Amino acid sequence: MAAVGQLRVDTRCALSCSSVASTSFSTEGHAGNGKKLLAPRRTPVIRLSSPFQGDKERDSGSKITPNVGWQVKAVTSETLRSGTMAGVDHEAEVLKRQQLFNKIAPMYDNLNDWLSLGQHRVWKRMAVSWSGAKAGDTVLDICCGSGDLSFLLAQKVGRQGKVIGLDFAKEQLLVAAEREQNSPRTTHAAIEWIQGDALSLPFDDSSFDAITMGYGLRNVANIHQALAEIYRVLRPGKAASLLDFNRSPDFLTSQVQGFMLDNVVVPVATYFGVEEEYAYLKTSIACFPLGAEQEQLAADKGFSKALHYELAGGLMGVLVVTK
Repeated sequence: MAAVGQLRVDTRCALSCSSVASTSFSTEGHAGNGKKLLAPRRTPVIRLSSPFQGDKERDSGSKITPNVGWQVKAVTSETLRSGTMAGVDHEAEVLKRQQLFNKIAPMYDNLNDWLSLGQHRVWKRMAVSWSGAKAGDTVLDICCGSGDLSFLLAQKVGRQGKVIGLDFAKEQLLVAAEREQNSPRTTHAAIEWIQGDALSLPFDDSSFDAITMGYGLRNVANIHQALAEIYRVLRPGKAASLLDFNRSPDFLTSQVQGFMLDNVVVPVATYFGVEEEYAYLKTSIACFPLGAEQEQLAADKGFSKALHYELAGGLMGVLVVTK
């Protein structure tokens, strides 16, 4: 049995949905030096060594059986963004958030089902539909987590298309990759999973026909930079669909949302043993721009069209932007 070699990931990053180095897990690809990596043919063990603080250096131990061999490539990018909040140690914050998403990875899907009564699947389908992804497209899912939006995109683009799922949390990517390998892939091609920086996407300009982001924009340290990067890698005339919690200006809606967070989200998270990890939601939503403000931010970055749609009675929202 062949095994994938060990990779190290640089930790200089400045947003909660990113890491500086980009590491991709895919069924096809090349190393950063342009040379092909040897692909194991049977049940490889993914071996990753990530020196992030709080993330112990270890082999993942995840055994995945790919249809075509398993390959890994590393793309390094020098990025150290200042973010938007003065006086905040952004490197410490991103490491803290990365630990959070790595910790909740094993129960992330179950939590989403419990917390939304399964409705998050409907919202995600709507977000993918608004992205305009179609057969044969090359598409990107930023902050992909365990891959829900990526899998929906894969169904849209079919076997002739290409899907890339990018996230900063290694454990989330491993869950996504295992989900892909454990599901039938008869109608769509393989998805490429990349550990990378949402503020400095490791892609050329105008690379994608559609982009999605699920619950990521609210978590980045610099929304301006995140939108600028989405604009850069999106092809002219194409759209990005960004799903997240909504901060409604309506008093009643905000009160209902606060009640749900305090009396549903936190108790359920406590049941799963991740109360502290979900307690930050209320604060993060309170700091999130209103829908109209998000539209203006997108317009400022050059998008020709920006519309924010409220879902679930104003509890959720989708920002749809067109380049």
